[in-house]
Amino acid sequence: MTPAPTLRRGWTTGSCATAAAKAAWTALHTGQFPDPVTITLPSGTQVAFALAQHGWNAGGAWAAVVKDAGDDPDVTHGALIRADLRHLPKNSGIHFRAGEGVGTITRPGLPLPPGEPAINPVPRSMIQQALTDITGPLTDAEVRISVPGGEALASRTLNGRLGIVGGLSILGTTGIVVPFSCSAWIDSIRRGIDVARAMNIPHLAAATGDVSERAVQQLYGLPDTALIEMGDFAGGVLKYVRDHPVPRLTIAGGLAKMTKLAQGRLDLHSRRGLTDMNALAGLASHAGATPAIAASIDRMQTVAEAFLLCAEHNIPLGDHIARTAYATAKDVLGSSPTEIEVLLFDRSGVCRGRSHPDWDHDLKRR
Repeated sequence: MTPAPTLRRGWTTGSCATAAAKAAWTALHTGQFPDPVTITLPSGTQVAFALAQHGWNAGGAWAAVVKDAGDDPDVTHGALIRADLRHLPKNSGIHFRAGEGVGTITRPGLPLPPGEPAINPVPRSMIQQALTDITGPLTDAEVRISVPGGEALASRTLNGRLGIVGGLSILGTTGIVVPFSCSAWIDSIRRGIDVARAMNIPHLAAATGDVSERAVQQLYGLPDTALIEMGDFAGGVLKYVRDHPVPRLTIAGGLAKMTKLAQGRLDLHSRRGLTDMNALAGLASHAGATPAIAASIDRMQTVAEAFLLCAEHNIPLGDHIARTAYATAKDVLGSSPTEIEVLLFDRSGVCRGRSHPDWDHDLKRR
């Protein structure tokens, strides 16, 4: 068997911004742009970046690095990360500004307060360290980070829902992008929950996709800030809510993915394995299916087929799966005070199963 190819790692926007800022700051003090420019990652590892562009302007110097995400399907792969540096008056310290394509925070709950440029704490720390390595602890500088075209790229991220407007976030905790680690998605899930908590939103909905998200939003009349784009990371949502409780949480998803949750799986992606049709047949049996119907389900290829067969025989498979998935979710939440329910939707957005059928009525009475 041919071994799987090793996936190439890449660099975060924070690392690229640090390299660009260090090159521009060095040029301001030596008259020369280092190329390549070497930075230190949070782990202490040193890495070198080639400059894509650099130059001078009336206020100081600037440099830019092309973001290389390695083999990860990162939305910012190939983007130009630019840093403009200029001196500030003595004792001003280091100040960060959002240039073109970098967003501004408008809601509470994120690691930085509203009004701040969306340059996350670790990239800020990396840039500060790079600058003070050159000019010492009394460094006084304005650092303006830009990503040309970043506002358009940001429309393909969750920034708008998090209240980050005008562009991208400058991200990174290690400085390295690990291919298909989905760390950015998990981080967006957590930040979405943080924002909702800070805004005292009483009811959140985490959905696996667009159809289930629209359906659950319509069912409860939820604002966009209450919606968590969960994708396949049910475990990521539940574990974070366990430690950061919210009053109420709805888990909503398609038939196959919620069946996986009912089977105890917290990663719902197809690459983690197809739905276990034998286990689904067992769920159908508990929902009232005869041995013959259960045997038919065991031979089927898709969850949708099983639902059609159960519907023909008035077997409440969806509700049973929702209740079983709820048990999985509740087990992850442990002693968390968060109230939770699970909803199943088909591809048309029709609800096919509920763990708590009267939940919406309970909410309306409150």
